[in-house]
Amino acid sequence: MTDWKAVVYGFAAMLLAEVLAVIVPVLGHGLAGLVGGFVAGYLAGGGLLRGAWHGLLAGSVAGILIGVLLAVAGGLIGPLGAALGGSLLLVVVAFTLLGAIPSALAGAVGGILG
Repeated sequence: MTDWKAVVYGFAAMLLAEVLAVIVPVLGHGLAGLVGGFVAGYLAGGGLLRGAWHGLLAGSVAGILIGVLLAVAGGLIGPLGAALGGSLLLVVVAFTLLGAIPSALAGAVGGILG
């Protein structure tokens, strides 16, 4: 069963790490996915697969939420923005899948340690 509390905490840790990555560019944005996935996996505990699942969910929720917000913002600026917003949504979903993989791996490590 999915521990949504762990997923939400992982998502929050990912957002905090993204803010820190903007402030301190040396950290990089790739670290945010690793941090969020690890936190979700660690809090969920239960081993490798459970940690990986929760890390994957935390990374996916973050990417999809940001993609939807960007698509809505694009749709608000007019017909051209709506076309770009829809295209942007597809691109963000693709990047979400790619970004969720490191979150799942870090979640697996967190699940083992948790």
